[in-house]
Amino acid sequence: MKMFFAYSTKFFRAKKCESFIIKPIQLIIYRPMSQSTSIPKKLQRVRDHGFDNYMEVEKKTRKVLKSQALILAQPNQTLPVSRLDILARHLGFKQDEVGAFLLKFPHVFEIYEHPVQRVLYCRLTRKAHLQIELEKHALHAQIPEAVTRLRKLLMMSNAARLRLEHIRIARVEFGLPDDFEYSVILKYPQYFRLIDAEETRNKYIECVEKDSSLMVCDIEKLREKEYRDKGANAEDIRFSFIVNFPPGFKIGKYYRIAVWKWQRVPYWSPYEDISGYDLRSIEAQKRMEKRAVATIHELLTLTVEKKITLERIAHFRMAMSLPKKLKEFLLQHQGIFYISTRGNYGKIHTVFLREAYKKGELIEPNNLYLARRKLAELVLLSPRNAKVDRELVNFRRGRENDHEVRGFGRDYVDDGGTDFEGGENNVHCREP
Repeated sequence: MKMFFAYSTKFFRAKKCESFIIKPIQLIIYRPMSQSTSIPKKLQRVRDHGFDNYMEVEKKTRKVLKSQALILAQPNQTLPVSRLDILARHLGFKQDEVGAFLLKFPHVFEIYEHPVQRVLYCRLTRKAHLQIELEKHALHAQIPEAVTRLRKLLMMSNAARLRLEHIRIARVEFGLPDDFEYSVILKYPQYFRLIDAEETRNKYIECVEKDSSLMVCDIEKLREKEYRDKGANAEDIRFSFIVNFPPGFKIGKYYRIAVWKWQRVPYWSPYEDISGYDLRSIEAQKRMEKRAVATIHELLTLTVEKKITLERIAHFRMAMSLPKKLKEFLLQHQGIFYISTRGNYGKIHTVFLREAYKKGELIEPNNLYLARRKLAELVLLSPRNAKVDRELVNFRRGRENDHEVRGFGRDYVDDGGTDFEGGENNVHCREP
């Protein structure tokens, strides 16, 4: 009996030891792991070279526009190159860099030697003047559309009003002229009203009356069109957005499920008044999060080029109930938006609407967009195609040729001046 007990004890100890060894292995291999199907809060940004190349060209046009504005502000629309060197920092250049920059774009800037002062001057070419006139004409022709865009923008705000200064800063994106306070707001008193807030001492633009026919988002029209054309399941596209992930974006199984669930989450329209709703529940928070996506989506559709800087979206954050950390919020939805940090050494974040672009170009361009595109085409034209005096370019004109002094006259610009074919580089961009 004692021997049996000893054997049994040894047996049970061996079984206990065996279970002690095997049990952890079973926990690692066979224990079911729970996977989250919610969209991660922080995602790594994947670059899209089509949008980044767009911003690289805009970096050049931004400096070109600053130089153009300075030259056009002069009485005779000419300016000595030496004065541009003095104002280099104001234009975003380093010291003694302006002259070399102007020579890179002979289709925009025309450098000539003054016949009396023997000083290098700069003026705009004929093609540059034609592009400016074309843009002015397109800007004034689309003012009725800009009025509609401004009305919709005001109706998206919680109190149906926005600060005048915030609209002025983003006027180029929304296709408003520089004097929009008089040519748009005061010209249409049936739509807009200027008020002074006593508590903040700021001017506000207020919507006189909301129009229900305008309170329809662009994404809702796209859903209706897709349902009619393709006959898709109404429940699947009722609250969905068009998602196009950038090249190289890794889509896992559980992330795909999370996006599918998020697409079916209902939300309140950006034009809907939510002041009377209880927003404390988890379901309400999910609806508000998706409503913020719809608000930014609608904000981008109201712009001329379907893009706007992140800093200017932040101006409307309080008025439109947008989240605080906008960059992290937009990175959660890289299939809908794209944030580019190119163009200004990472200081400016430009938000693009992905569905509006294809290979870095706007799918449905408007006349104002096409007029602004002409400047980028002039910038991208090769300097070799311009008739440039080599001695003047190198700043080595000899005194023995003083009797033959002549600048880059109008006859040195390509004849015609009305063709803006940019060759193979048809890139469009403009910086306000």
